[in-house]
Amino acid sequence: MSIRQMFPGSIVKPGFNPLGAQTASTLLSLFSWGYNNHGQLGINSLTTYSSPQQVGALTDWLTVACGYYHNVATKNDGTLWTWGWNSTGQLGLGNTTQYLSPKQVGALTSWSTVSAGGGTTAAIKTDGTLWTWGYNNSGQLGLGNTASRSSPNQVGALTNWSSIAVLVRSTLAVKTDGTLWSWGQGSFGNLGLGNTTNYSSPKQVGALTAWLKVAGGFYSSIAIKTDGTLWSWGYNFRGQLGLGDTTNRSSPVQVGILTNWLSATCGYVNSVAVKTDGTLWTWGGGNQGGLGLGNTTNYSSPKQVGALTNWLNVSAGNYFCGAVKTNGTAWTWGANGFGELGLGDTTARSSPTQIGSLTTWSKLTCSIGHYSLGL
Repeated sequence: MSIRQMFPGSIVKPGFNPLGAQTASTLLSLFSWGYNNHGQLGINSLTTYSSPQQVGALTDWLTVACGYYHNVATKNDGTLWTWGWNSTGQLGLGNTTQYLSPKQVGALTSWSTVSAGGGTTAAIKTDGTLWTWGYNNSGQLGLGNTASRSSPNQVGALTNWSSIAVLVRSTLAVKTDGTLWSWGQGSFGNLGLGNTTNYSSPKQVGALTAWLKVAGGFYSSIAIKTDGTLWSWGYNFRGQLGLGDTTNRSSPVQVGILTNWLSATCGYVNSVAVKTDGTLWTWGGGNQGGLGLGNTTNYSSPKQVGALTNWLNVSAGNYFCGAVKTNGTAWTWGANGFGELGLGDTTARSSPTQIGSLTTWSKLTCSIGHYSLGL
């Protein structure tokens, strides 16, 4: 049974895909909160906020991704938008100017999937082509060199890219044929290629064709296969790989033996995931309550957060996490020095706490830069 068949569609909100992407018919407002030193909240100011602030008045946002003080998003019409820090051209606007509100990248209406990392941005178009821009000191743009770019550049000529994840200095991607690819900095084995070498063009990770979706954090990588198994590799200082130890891995290693993982992601030194039964799991660094387990303990293998079975999607940042339930409520926990939990204060929480009382949230995205975005 595939992971797509295992998730009960009856508990998913209309217009929402349980694997994390909204359908084109969804009308979504965009909200932001937390640290705002580079205008990354997109609200035309540099003021930090500890509660959600709406980004503009439009309700046509489709997907959004947080980088390190910059963001990238798409709208229902397929246009691409960026804002925030732009020191290395990571906004794709042809310059290095900082912008405090969303700016459209070009005029195309064919953008689909987006991801952002440490000064680097990537996106996939509806035709399956892959494009990257921004910081490129380790070859993380996949363009065969280490020159930074301030405008989108196509990675090769292939038209079969389906999933993309930008880490701090590396990039991971899955093709429609189920193969997994990586490039950029491999210092901690985070490319999954069995070494710690840097590569400036895509390299296939193994020979398997069963990869479904990939995600990354600081220097840690995590992925789910079509059979519902969970795999991780890379940096493991706090046990964020979930393998029962703190040893780095340079090749994908299965996390346990279960086949019911739905979605997973990495933060700075922690990981968070949801199973197809709707349960929530975390592991890695527990600093400031970042695992949501009611303590600040580190765990090197997955631990269930509470007993609820209605969690839908998750995100991890710098010692904090966010999640949305199937009832449309939003929850956060962990570090909160800049109001990144969106709870109206700067007090850390060691257990999931609901943001307000709304039941219309679709997805939260947490950044390593101490801020969050929500749709």
